[in-house]
Amino acid sequence: MLVGLLIRFVVSAIVLMLISFILPGFATLGIGTALLAAIVIALLGYAVESLFGKEVSPQSRGLVGFITSAVVIYLAQFIVPGMQVGILGAILAAIVIGVVDIFVPTELR
Repeated sequence: MLVGLLIRFVVSAIVLMLISFILPGFATLGIGTALLAAIVIALLGYAVESLFGKEVSPQSRGLVGFITSAVVIYLAQFIVPGMQVGILGAILAAIVIGVVDIFVPTELR
C-alpha cells in the first residue's frame, strides 16, 4: 500500500514537471516542488471530493470533474512555494493530466 502511494506521487510529480516545461502559464517545477505539488493537489482533491461527493471527482471525467481539477491545480499554487499557475495553465494542465490518467491511472484501487 505504501509503495503504491509513493509510486502514485512520483508519477504525478513527473507529469507535473513535464507539464511545467511544455505548457504556458505553468511555472517550471523542480522535483521537490513537483512532489509537494502532487501531494497538495491530491489532498485538495480529496477535500473537495469529501465536501461535495464523487460527482466532482476528476476521475468522473465529466465537465464538472474537469473544472474541479483545474480549480484544484490553480489553488495549489497558493500553498506550494515556487509553483505559479495561471488560469489557462491550470485548464491546460487539467486536460493533459486527464489524458495521462486515461492511459496511466494513478488512483489506487
